[in-house]
Amino acid sequence: MADAPPETLPFWVEAEDEAGDAMGLLGGDPVLRAVPLGPLRRNLAATVDALQEVFKDVAARGGTLPLAEAQLSFQVTASGGVQLIGTGQVQGTRGLTLTFRLP
Repeated sequence: MADAPPETLPFWVEAEDEAGDAMGLLGGDPVLRAVPLGPLRRNLAATVDALQEVFKDVAARGGTLPLAEAQLSFQVTASGGVQLIGTGQVQGTRGLTLTFRLP
């Protein structure tokens, strides 16, 4: 019998308060948590789908400098959420990077 796929993955995430809210984007002390893959899979897929629509609209504009690549950083929450990092001031912090390239 094959091993079942994991239901969680260990991630270093920010500590959450009693309501389950992150204590502050990338500013808190990280804690190791078992992040549920179901919500993470759904949230990451929805984020990528939305970003691909945005990139498609931008690429359709053409112009002299067409979009050839985009990089975005994101953070995973303990509950499997995905938070995009929207400022250049947090470069070099604890985050994952998605890179989208034209084929």
